[in-house]
Amino acid sequence: MSLLVVGLSHRSAPVSVLERASLAGETQAKLLQDALAAEPAAEAAALATCNRIELYADVDKFHAGVAELSTLLAQHSGVGLDELTPYLYVHYEDRAVHHLFSVACGLDSMVVGEGQILGQIKDALARGQELHTAGRLLNDLFQQALRVGKRAHSETGIDRAGQSLVTFGLEQLAAGEDVAEWARGKRALVIGAGSMSSLAAATLARAGVAEIAVANRTRARADRLVEILGQPGGTGVAARAVEMAAVPDELTRADIVVSCTGATGLVLTAEVVAGALGLPHEAVRAASAGETAPARNDGPVRLALLDLAMPRDIDGAAGRLDGVRLVDIESLAEASADAPMASDVDQVRTIVADEVAAFGAAQRAAHITPTVVALRAMAADVVAGEIARLDGRLPGLDTKQRAEITQTVRRVVDKLLHAPTVRVKQLASEPGGAGYADALRELFDLDPQTVAAVSRADLNDPNRGRS
Repeated sequence: MSLLVVGLSHRSAPVSVLERASLAGETQAKLLQDALAAEPAAEAAALATCNRIELYADVDKFHAGVAELSTLLAQHSGVGLDELTPYLYVHYEDRAVHHLFSVACGLDSMVVGEGQILGQIKDALARGQELHTAGRLLNDLFQQALRVGKRAHSETGIDRAGQSLVTFGLEQLAAGEDVAEWARGKRALVIGAGSMSSLAAATLARAGVAEIAVANRTRARADRLVEILGQPGGTGVAARAVEMAAVPDELTRADIVVSCTGATGLVLTAEVVAGALGLPHEAVRAASAGETAPARNDGPVRLALLDLAMPRDIDGAAGRLDGVRLVDIESLAEASADAPMASDVDQVRTIVADEVAAFGAAQRAAHITPTVVALRAMAADVVAGEIARLDGRLPGLDTKQRAEITQTVRRVVDKLLHAPTVRVKQLASEPGGAGYADALRELFDLDPQTVAAVSRADLNDPNRGRS
């Protein structure tokens, strides 16, 4: 196993860099294809969320792999390599496994313990499978990461330590007030209809908002989200879909706005927000210049804005307008740094450590399996050849005698091979056991092509790597 991950996250880079380095869906696909075309990488998968971008690969050379993956991240993110490099982190082999398992459990999330990351890991695996860039190693790794994350949430109270980014953002908007009491009866506008926006709409509905308007560039997706919100047995909130062109008008009626789109530019400018509130143009100029209105902290909040997009959807200057409270990814990162850690976090870390050790042992054991299978196949060929030679020397053997001799020879070979093959699997599963497969091939003069054929058959197993 030569697993390598190169990435950056809210822990290593400022939000201003993260939002510039964000990857759209098509860009991720091109990144994976280019990574696979690069010489050091045999497999590749990308995990891109609102606060992390990571490229995983199975490489044959560490230094060349780091250089190539870093260069690819820079090329596809649009941030120059010199600027990006100081914020990149690198994990290799067991440390890379430990990192992904920690991410899957929510230990590395902006809000510790949040469960949304599991869906994002599942999406990353599905993308790698669809593009055929994820092979045996990354399929096994991501599948196990999903199981580890689910185990952490089911066996510990890590859920009590964290929540979704949406819930955390709404808590910051409520500024210490109970979210349900703060949101009850308010009118909400949700911009976007993806997974994060859908979660925001559902969370607002459960919190008791009076109505939700959903705006999305693709009207059909907004209609679908509204349909889900209005389903029997659902939230029961009054929901309606609107065109993106109607957003300025909707702002005049909204109390809460949540925006999370894939747009590369601003969705809400300070000018649009000021216009909806009837503020003069001078207020926009002052806010854009970094000046905070005197009543900003003391007066009532007329419009609460939650920006969960990366890059950001809402102009930061809008948050400096009188009567506006803006919470975005950057402010969430600052707030989460002070959030209390639950005691369950230590238990989750123990689970991660145990699972990393088990994954490493399983991968090392799997590495030698094709060699053991090839050895047993060679032994079976030897037995078959000797029985055929015996038939030529003793043509008078009847069927019963021949079967008994054949069975005896096979038992002898099986007994001779049993102890060494079992022991070599045990040794190979231990740290530093990678050389036992080479030793076995050398000692028994096994054909490398036969071993490779067994490996290919295992890799092409249709039941492998399906989520």
